[in-house]
Amino acid sequence: MIIGRENEQRELLSLLEKEESQFCAVYGRRRVGKTYLIRETFNYQFCFQHTGVSKGTLRQQLTAFRNSLTAAGMKCAIPNNWIEAFELLKQLINNAPAGKKVLFIDELPWMDTPKGNLIGALENFWNGWATARREKDIVLIVCGSATSWISKKLLKDKGGLRGRLTLRVKLVPFTLRECELFALGANLALGRKDVLELYMILGGIPYYWSFLKKGLSVAQNVDQLFFMETAQLRDEFEALYATLFKRPENYLKVIECLSDGRRSGMTRDEILKTSKLSDGGTFSTILEELEESGFIRRFASADTAETNALYQLIDNYTLFYYLCIRKNAFSDEHYWLNTCTSAVHNTWKGHAFERVCLQHVPQIKAALGISGVQTNVCSWFVRGSKEQKGAQIDLVMQRADGFTDICEMKHSVSIFSIDNDYAKDLQNKLDAYRELSKDKRTLHLVMVTTNGVAHNNYFNMVQKEINMDELFT
Repeated sequence: MIIGRENEQRELLSLLEKEESQFCAVYGRRRVGKTYLIRETFNYQFCFQHTGVSKGTLRQQLTAFRNSLTAAGMKCAIPNNWIEAFELLKQLINNAPAGKKVLFIDELPWMDTPKGNLIGALENFWNGWATARREKDIVLIVCGSATSWISKKLLKDKGGLRGRLTLRVKLVPFTLRECELFALGANLALGRKDVLELYMILGGIPYYWSFLKKGLSVAQNVDQLFFMETAQLRDEFEALYATLFKRPENYLKVIECLSDGRRSGMTRDEILKTSKLSDGGTFSTILEELEESGFIRRFASADTAETNALYQLIDNYTLFYYLCIRKNAFSDEHYWLNTCTSAVHNTWKGHAFERVCLQHVPQIKAALGISGVQTNVCSWFVRGSKEQKGAQIDLVMQRADGFTDICEMKHSVSIFSIDNDYAKDLQNKLDAYRELSKDKRTLHLVMVTTNGVAHNNYFNMVQKEINMDELFT
């Protein structure tokens, strides 16, 4: 059963209705459900389907390709190179029945081995043969979790594949509402606070949610997923980065810096200094690929120099790993159940809830009644100095109707109460933004909380409050 993904399915099925041959790339984070979506959408009916071999040599990749040809009904020897491999694929297609021929190549980035010239052979197959067929009957769908590879080699290719994609589908994680529907479909008795907590841990990754068990509390489920000796996702962190990046060590150094660094984020120079990595093009590539893959976000204030942009860790599971899983020094199999009221747990919740809100900006806009208003969504910060206290606002919505929403996001197990100290902090943010930004719109303070805001003496600062339920729309 597919939850959500209606637009993606509609786009994929439209490929069958086109008069010309079609070339589609489906990409997105590991475990987000790309392969499942494609197979379900086309009811597993493919003229040819193949999956690349993780960390395989050229010979292993070509052997696996031959095996996929054999599975499709063609007996042949192992090709010597990719040109020969695609020649064999042409023969298979020519012998197939009339009608649309859907070709599905999964994990294409894994097939791109050094000196293998996969892209050159694919370009020759598509430009020189598939699009030149009189029948115009080819639907080629390629897929991959290495988002940066897909972006460089297909989406932004400057060679023969430039502009050849007829459809690109980026599959993003589920929203809170889609995870709620997933839980209902799996007969999991979870309230919204439970779905929210699990989302702060698992993100909207369907594969992770599929391991949740009926009859267990959230804490019990988390323990059986991550902390018990037989936990299904015990080793997921190492696999996650190793499958996406050929040399993950330096990527993880950046991730570790951002997990241990300031909550507000770190500049490029600060990451370099902390990680002890060398500056240059390779380091820039690491930052770009982590951002493209959805693990970090990069933001700069509109009135701040680009070189002072901040980087933040944004991936829910990775944040949970560093703030919680690695903290389990004593290998307690019931760690989550035993620490649910600890300071570590509360610190993680504060971080994680902010990330969830940043992942649900459309829902926040809907709650504010501005879905149809042109809005520039950004962050803003100013460094502290002797004369000026620093300030950071993670979510700023500059609206075309003359208002700017300054959004504060707070997790609380009960109704959140603004006290005197926090009121001063809020006022400092508003004053700093009003004075130092170039934004002349009227400012509205918006509080986004789990259970609402107490209407005490400081509540009059707030123009609008949004609670957890409104993030589920």
